[in-house]
Amino acid sequence: MSFENIDWIWKNGEIIPWADATVHVSAHGLHYGSGVFEGVRCYETETGPAIFRLREHLERLDASAAVYNIKIPYSVEALEDSVCELITRNGFSSCYVRPIVYMGSASLGVHPGKCPVEVAMMAWPWAAYLGAEGLEKGVRITVSPWRKFHSSMMPTTAKACGQYLNSILAVQDAFSRGYDEALLLDMHGSLAEGSGENLFVIRDGKIVTNKADDSILMGITRDSAIEIAKELGFSVEAKSLELNDLLGADEAFFTGTAAEITPIREVDGKVIGEGKRGPVTKQIQDTFFDAVAGRDARFSKWLHPVMRTVAA
Repeated sequence: MSFENIDWIWKNGEIIPWADATVHVSAHGLHYGSGVFEGVRCYETETGPAIFRLREHLERLDASAAVYNIKIPYSVEALEDSVCELITRNGFSSCYVRPIVYMGSASLGVHPGKCPVEVAMMAWPWAAYLGAEGLEKGVRITVSPWRKFHSSMMPTTAKACGQYLNSILAVQDAFSRGYDEALLLDMHGSLAEGSGENLFVIRDGKIVTNKADDSILMGITRDSAIEIAKELGFSVEAKSLELNDLLGADEAFFTGTAAEITPIREVDGKVIGEGKRGPVTKQIQDTFFDAVAGRDARFSKWLHPVMRTVAA
C-alpha cells in the first residue's frame, strides 16, 4: 500500500489537495476514536471502473454512525456521487476507497458534546491485502491470545474507529510470531473473526460461517460469498463455530473488502485440508473475481459504474 499517487481527497463536501487534508490535534476522534469508517473496492471492468456494493457500504457507514449518535450531514446518494467524483479526479481504474466520519475539534470531554461531524474520503491503489500469493496458496494464521469483545461491551456490528484497537493488538501479535493474520475467539471461546475478515469453513462440501451472535462484523463480502456459494449449488449454514471445526475442516477461507476471498492453509502449524486453496474455495473465489470485474451478469447488481454517476 502506498499513498504516493494520490492527488485529491474529498473532505466535507469538497475535493481538496492531498496536502490540505489535515486534522486538528484537538479532534475528539483522534483522542478517543469517536468515528466510523468503511472500506470499499473499485474494480476495473471492460466498461470502466465500477465500485463493488457501494450502496451497501455507505448504508452500513450510516448505520454504524447512528449507533454512536453521529449524524452524517450527507445522504447516501450524495456520498455515492462523491466517491465516484474522487475516483475520477484521481484517475484510478481500480482502487480502495476509505470513507471516514469522525468527531472534530470543540471539546475534549469524553462526551463529544458539540464537536462537529467531519466527513472525508480517500482513494488509493491497494493490491491484495494478504498478498497475491495468499490468494492462490492460502495464508498461515494463529489463534490470538486477545479475545474479540462481546456486543455487551461494544457494538460488534458497527465499524467504528476505536474498536479496531482490538484488531491491532491481535495482528501485531500474529506478525511478531511470523504469521500472516490473527484469528480471534469470542468471550466464550468460539471462533469470531480475523483482525479484519470473516471466516468460512468447509467440510464434506458443506460451507459454514458464524453469525452476529459470535461477535462478528456482518461483512458485505461475507454476504457476497454466501450468495455466490448458494448460486453455485453449495449448502451454506450460519452457526457458532469451535476451533475444532476449523482444525478439522477440508478447506477454510477469510472474506473481507481488503482480503477479498483468501484461503487459509494453516492454523498454528496445523495444516488445513491439503494445505492449499481447496476446490470449493477456488470456485467461490473465481466467481467473486468474475463478478467484481463485470464478467458474470448474475451479479451485475453489485457494481456501481463510476462514469455513469459522474456523467449524470
